[in-house]
Amino acid sequence: MANRSNRNEAESETQVASTARTSPAAETEQRETPLPWAQLSALLAVRLAEPVNLNLCTPFLYEMVKSFDIVKQPEDVPFYAGLLLTSYSFCQTMVAMYWGVLSDRIGRRPTLLIGLAGDLVTFVLFGLSKSFTWALVTRSLNGMFTGNSGVAKTVLVEIADDTNRPRMMALLPLLWNVGVIAGAALGGLLANPVTQYPNIFGSWEIFRVYPYLLPCLVGSFTTATGLLIGLFKLKETLVVQPPPSAEETQSATATESTPLIAGSNVRPPQKQSIMSLLTPMRKRVLLTNVVMWLALAMYTTMYPMFAASPTRDGGLGFSTRGIGISLAITSIIVPYIQLVVYPAMVRKYTTLKCCQTGLKVLIPVFFAIPFLSVLAAHIERILSDSQFATLPVPNTWLSHAGLEYGALWALLLTLLLMRMLGDVMAFTSINLIVSNVAPSAATLGTINGIQQMATSWMRIIGPIGAGALWTWSVKHKLFYPFNSHLVWMILALLSTVAWRLSLTLPESVNIYQPGQAARASSDRSDDESESDQ
Repeated sequence: MANRSNRNEAESETQVASTARTSPAAETEQRETPLPWAQLSALLAVRLAEPVNLNLCTPFLYEMVKSFDIVKQPEDVPFYAGLLLTSYSFCQTMVAMYWGVLSDRIGRRPTLLIGLAGDLVTFVLFGLSKSFTWALVTRSLNGMFTGNSGVAKTVLVEIADDTNRPRMMALLPLLWNVGVIAGAALGGLLANPVTQYPNIFGSWEIFRVYPYLLPCLVGSFTTATGLLIGLFKLKETLVVQPPPSAEETQSATATESTPLIAGSNVRPPQKQSIMSLLTPMRKRVLLTNVVMWLALAMYTTMYPMFAASPTRDGGLGFSTRGIGISLAITSIIVPYIQLVVYPAMVRKYTTLKCCQTGLKVLIPVFFAIPFLSVLAAHIERILSDSQFATLPVPNTWLSHAGLEYGALWALLLTLLLMRMLGDVMAFTSINLIVSNVAPSAATLGTINGIQQMATSWMRIIGPIGAGALWTWSVKHKLFYPFNSHLVWMILALLSTVAWRLSLTLPESVNIYQPGQAARASSDRSDDESESDQ
């Protein structure tokens, strides 16, 4: 039986792959279908809520924890702050797959609306925190309700067609980057408004009692908007095959085993178990995605530490402002890459080729970034000032290290832009591929839920691993590559592993298989109808 199943799967992949090879040319002849913004708005709100909620509290978390009675001395603050940060991702990881399973059973629309409503309430409740226990419980619940972002991805795939699916999937990483930046900005600018803006909020007693409520209220605006749009505009996209009617059952030829009561042997379609969904090919797809997310989670933590660390520890010695400028400049190009460059690349090549190309771009970028510390140390020796990046254009470097300082920023921005290009191509493609390999629309939510759970684990492991490895390498100061280059070498290695895994994937991953299954089922129904006539 197992051999027959494997043969059937191989034949199916071969058949779909033959379609995949001809699909890019066919797609270029089709006009792209306009994006369904009425449906899309609620889905984008779900996707935007996750990075906003994840990053909004990071600027004020230290001060918030310090105000709780649980902290006895300042050295305890990082430990409890770390618990709050980890609780969000941990709870999100624990429930992500079950949100997908629930959406396959009760439908996409109610699952999304439940998640949006829970996200809205728990996020506001977190802003009302006056104790560590309250903050931990509400933060954990908020992570649980934002675990349904995989369901939003499922609906997005289902409402798309072959002409606009790449552009719609490109919106997901775009919103993630926007949410990360917007969340941190809101948290830093709006926390404790009575102290920061006494002329405006000095008389607002509620913000004096709850100094972190305002950023949570503003941050939840997107969620509230998505909930309202979802209530009135979001339509159900899950199509469940109904069981045969009593008339259809009675029309069948009666035998000795035919029940006396018509329809008594009718059973609803059987749901596939999770293990049966994880075929070898789908396991390779998910493993590729997991390795990519581990590298991304490590990089997201690593770059600010690397940029802020002194040059003697292998860093750049940048100030907070210098780090912000480098991230802001590279973020400007993200919408153009995701909404213009990527869809054109997919139409010209294939989704799998774009994923592989993006991963190949990331490998040399991670390898090269730590070498910038050598140039930064040289500039520091010239200026004899470790805070040379305090201003975008310090007066001192114009007369002393203008060429070197300009070269440092040119090289850094070039590498960061290349990383952004590789990131967009690789992650947008793997999101498409994960949805493409689902066997049917009925299992699409479960597949995306498994992906969400697995990648959420990487968002827990990645930052912890990157921080521990960086601290260890800086303390021990061993020989290359076990010095400050160690984490960056691991990032390059992970990208290489993901690239090698992507080479094992068949061409069939370029085709949206749930759509193929639906069309095949429709063709069979038409053939049966014609034969009956």
